[in-house]
Amino acid sequence: MSERDTTAIDGAVLDRLFEVIESRRLGDPESSHTAKLFAKGSAKIAQKVGEEAVETVIEAMAREHAGVVSESADLLYHLLVLWVDQGVTPGEVWQALEGRKGVSGIVEKASRPKD
Repeated sequence: MSERDTTAIDGAVLDRLFEVIESRRLGDPESSHTAKLFAKGSAKIAQKVGEEAVETVIEAMAREHAGVVSESADLLYHLLVLWVDQGVTPGEVWQALEGRKGVSGIVEKASRPKD
């Protein structure tokens, strides 16, 4: 598989994963890792996103391709759990990304409201 290979799996896989996560939100924490995360609350979910992001960075710094792939999958999963928890839909995120298409990252960032 080449570096730029996108094969048959596209962004729709994230939409499907989002639906699965959403369906397990109120599931049994004893039989579902996803339900267990929701039961632990928003702070724990956000912490897991941070942990997975750090683990992805560590693998990248070590130039461990397989590690980056694996940790990226974990990061995306936990990010989607966070979206469900926060009431964010994939469509909202895709729309935000689409709105940035063709806009310089520097210009886009400068246009954001200041905190």
